[in-house]
Amino acid sequence: MSLCRANLRSLKSVRTFGSVSVSQSNSPISLTKSFKSVTHYDWRSTDSCKSLIFHHLKNKRLDEARMIFDKIQMPGAHLYNMMIVGYAQNERLDVALSMFDEMPVRDCVSWNSMIKGCLDCGCLGIARKLFNEMPERSVVSWTTMVNGYLRFRQVELAEALFHEMPARDIAAWNSMIHGYFSFDRVDDAMNLFEKMPRRNVISWTSVICGLDQCGKSEEALILFRKMMVSGVEPTSSTLSSVLTASANVLALQLGVQVHGQVVRLGYCFDEFISASLISFYANCQYIEDAWKVFNEKLHESVVVWTALLTGYGLNARHENALMVFGEMIKMGILPNQSTFCSALNSCCELEDLDKGKGVHTTTIKLGLENDVFVGNSLVVMYSELGHIDLAADIFKRLGHKNVVSWNSIIVGCAQHGCGKWALIFFTQMIRAGVDPDEITYTGLLSACSHAGMLQKGRCFFEYVSRYKPNEVELRHYACMVDILCRLGKLEEAEKLVQNMPMKATANIWLALLSACRIYLNIQVAERAAKSIFDLESHRAAAYVLLSNLYASAGRWRDASRVRTKMRAERIVKQRGCSWITFKGIRHEFLSGDKSHPLSDKLYEKVDWLGGKLKESGYIPDHRFDLHDVEGEQKEEMLSYHSERLAIAFGLICTVDGTTITVMKNLRVCGDCHSAIKIIARIVGREIVLRDSSRFHHFRDGVCSCGDYW
Repeated sequence: MSLCRANLRSLKSVRTFGSVSVSQSNSPISLTKSFKSVTHYDWRSTDSCKSLIFHHLKNKRLDEARMIFDKIQMPGAHLYNMMIVGYAQNERLDVALSMFDEMPVRDCVSWNSMIKGCLDCGCLGIARKLFNEMPERSVVSWTTMVNGYLRFRQVELAEALFHEMPARDIAAWNSMIHGYFSFDRVDDAMNLFEKMPRRNVISWTSVICGLDQCGKSEEALILFRKMMVSGVEPTSSTLSSVLTASANVLALQLGVQVHGQVVRLGYCFDEFISASLISFYANCQYIEDAWKVFNEKLHESVVVWTALLTGYGLNARHENALMVFGEMIKMGILPNQSTFCSALNSCCELEDLDKGKGVHTTTIKLGLENDVFVGNSLVVMYSELGHIDLAADIFKRLGHKNVVSWNSIIVGCAQHGCGKWALIFFTQMIRAGVDPDEITYTGLLSACSHAGMLQKGRCFFEYVSRYKPNEVELRHYACMVDILCRLGKLEEAEKLVQNMPMKATANIWLALLSACRIYLNIQVAERAAKSIFDLESHRAAAYVLLSNLYASAGRWRDASRVRTKMRAERIVKQRGCSWITFKGIRHEFLSGDKSHPLSDKLYEKVDWLGGKLKESGYIPDHRFDLHDVEGEQKEEMLSYHSERLAIAFGLICTVDGTTITVMKNLRVCGDCHSAIKIIARIVGREIVLRDSSRFHHFRDGVCSCGDYW
């Protein structure tokens, strides 16, 4: 009402409304009297009220707008339409329908507004009923219903209605084309595009964007060239779509040309164009050019900042990515879900738990911790950095869980050997009505493998093979082979590989060869090695595993023969490396390496641990040093494996009682595994070791894997 009074005071030249005099006071009584005599014949007062109603509706003050509307004795169709749209946009469909029924005269705009309002409120049935009752339909009416069907994923009904249309304008054609692309019906969309009697820039842009989103970026770029030849001038949306397509196929030259068009057409400071340019240069590994685009002006758009942050991540510049995140916070730019996902991914890549916890704290402050996309990223981060318990806590607090949420926690449990947790979460997933996908079953099979659950693994594999044959992938077979290999069923695993419906990869044969190394099955190992060499003749891991198997069996001549062939073929073995991140700095260690600045203290700590191990009854397992040397030399070589040096560093540099987390690029050897169990008990700490296979949590002389990995 105060706005209404102010508006009336501003009309100094108007002293009367109808026959009632309006005073210059702020009295609400005088104002009420003036409204009682407002009629649609007085164009000035009606125009003023329209403005006020529009203002109230725009600010979601529906009651104030209705009060003014009710004062008008004979409101026209335009005012009714405004009120109907306002109520519908605020999900007050019942009131909107009531007003629609009260209208003395309804024009086509009224019907269209009411139909659109029903669709916006999710009432497709009522919208169709109104459409059927319309006395006269315009092309907008038809197009609105077509869009409604598409919105409710009823593309066949939309298609049928489109073909029933007595007349179609460009907007109708564009809507149907966009709908086809939304459902990956690329051929139908392109056929419709070719049949269009007339096209505008929106038509071209819709098809370019649709092709790119359906994985046909090269075709999108070809179409863009045709568009330019036809003389249609692109809009900022067109150029943004073309830059995205160029980024996807790394079309650097075309992207640079589009950048030139952006400058020529004056779109340089459009935030979506800037974001697209940054993403384009970052994808093409020209991150410095992406920075130059960003640095052209002071951006206040989170979209542009997120594009730069993500771009640094794509180029493995994760420290820079987190610096961008920090600058955003300082500048008062509020991160969105995509920002947090990219920042948390960089924390994962840096394996920096402290930075990850810092980003997590920011999500809590902004109230986004329980957002499904942010929550999923937090679950993955904590899982990959060794804290499955924290990952589970985050997961449980998520209000809405999608299939990615369930897959993230199930795969995380599998990585940490928590097979029973994975099965419990899977049961909850089914009860929640979420359909598992191929990633879910991969996670379950992996969990069964790491927990030694053969029968459960067989059940999951047979279920997918029998009831979802189209979803069975190579990785499912790889998991089943791994399950059989870990339990020593090498002949059955070999048979499964030989009978696969698809050709086995070197990695699957490698899993079999690795198991042969553990169970000393030379016959199967030699067949597996031959299959690997037929696929990848220079696979170093196969040579090393076969050589180690011969060495473990005491067949030193055969081991030497394999090593000689490696040297002749110039095949280099991947060196074992372990690392630990401390205060944001990654410290790497190689077996027997003394290049670290603290090497003297490290070796002193390792020797101290060696003494404590002997006091605890530990006896080195010489089978895991595969060199033809004396036992004393073997013992010394085992003592200085990279993971033990990393643990020694953790003991020296971290506070007593805190968890030590070590990463290793290869599988931890059996002797180190036995030793670390005792070390964890000696020092009274939890030691988390992630090797190439899984996570190991060592506490009080026990490992979470149950000596099964």
